[in-house]
Amino acid sequence: MSLAFREEGAEDAPVALLLHGYPNSSYMWKDVLPAVAGAGFRAIAPDFAGYGDSQLIRGDAGTWSDHMQALDDFVAEHDLAPVVLIVHDWGGLIGLRWACDRPYCVRAMAIMGTGFFPDGKWHGLAEGMRTPGQGEQIAASITRETFAELLTGASPNVSDEALDEYWKGFADAERKAAHLALYRSGNFEELEPYQGKLAELDVPTLLLWGENDAFAPVTGAHRFKKEIPHAELVVLEDVGHFVTEDAPQRVAAELSRFLSTL
Repeated sequence: MSLAFREEGAEDAPVALLLHGYPNSSYMWKDVLPAVAGAGFRAIAPDFAGYGDSQLIRGDAGTWSDHMQALDDFVAEHDLAPVVLIVHDWGGLIGLRWACDRPYCVRAMAIMGTGFFPDGKWHGLAEGMRTPGQGEQIAASITRETFAELLTGASPNVSDEALDEYWKGFADAERKAAHLALYRSGNFEELEPYQGKLAELDVPTLLLWGENDAFAPVTGAHRFKKEIPHAELVVLEDVGHFVTEDAPQRVAAELSRFLSTL
């Protein structure tokens, strides 16, 4: 199975690999890809399996480890490494763990709105999805209308086109079941062996955060900064969790500036 992806930039340019979060797809990067390409990189943004235009891995799959394996296969299939890894939300949990397992594949990182801590806590909706029975009820109750209400409540700038793209991940019962598999596999204690590994990568790192992130609070950004002392921390004022929806041009400008230093 091959992941669908968006790309911009010259084929022979160094690669920047952009990994989306939940419940998004590669569409979240559409306003960022041109800036990344303009900084001299081949910008590649895959849809995780079961999201956007990527098919499910298989009917009963969708766990954290499944997505890590699919990412590893994608990088190998397209001969992308070494990459600048740009991650958001679940893209961070998947991508950063992959980076620690494949340190030779990463030359720099930009980390946004995520966590990577063994004592992490899930937000309320995620806890509901992780709870047997309750999660199935939540998944079954999500319609295109309620989905739009949830996302626009978190990020009023989300367009109808974006909602249509992100809704693809909820298109059928199998995809919704894969969402439950993802969250139920998200046991933060599995990150214990990875403590200190991000700093050990010793690569240029940008921490780019929304000041008002309600799902991955900015305190997490400061914790990343403490664990990766050489990282640069940029906090975007009046921006929430969905940074590329709330402030696409500011995100694009910060990434372009960071990439130009590599």
